[in-house]
Amino acid sequence: MFVGLGNPGAQYEHTRHNIGRMVVEAFARRFGLTWKEDRRFIANTARGVVGVDTVHLLLPLTYMNLSGDAVRRYVDYFKIPLDSLVVVADDIALPFGRMRLRGVGSAGGHNGLKSVEGCLQTAGYKRLRMGIGQPGEAMLAVYVLENFSYEEQQELPKFIDRGAETLMCLMKESFSHVMTVVNTDLTKPPVTGRGE
Repeated sequence: MFVGLGNPGAQYEHTRHNIGRMVVEAFARRFGLTWKEDRRFIANTARGVVGVDTVHLLLPLTYMNLSGDAVRRYVDYFKIPLDSLVVVADDIALPFGRMRLRGVGSAGGHNGLKSVEGCLQTAGYKRLRMGIGQPGEAMLAVYVLENFSYEEQQELPKFIDRGAETLMCLMKESFSHVMTVVNTDLTKPPVTGRGE
């Protein structure tokens, strides 16, 4: 199950805070998965078979700080094991273009991750953090809700594709292998098909 965190609405669609959503949307496009709004989960959902595995995608339609409600409802309804859950979110502690994959960890001040942790009552879920860089002199709340800079927008499609590629690799490789590759060489996606 892959969850893309962000805020709903056209005004937030291309903002830094929504890069988690962008990555999961890119994954859905890659495999031709169709979104539908499901009010039971307060989310857009997509589901399908990729390879031999069923994949569940979730984009909460709540605002970022209430994301956990949608995640909890979906996990409970489909009885998704928490070790199969991967949440994709932005991270100001990482430079733009860098990724970090973790099997457990703190929310690090991220309101969406705080909400997920609170609703699941555990920090024991996987998360893929997508670096958006530091705000510098700008206020954090303003920075994350701004569109990417012109320079960042030139690299953004490749960065999003690397995130989607990482999700694909998590379906094919062990988590420890993908985490090692992502966290060691943060400019490249993991390589699938070891030994081929």
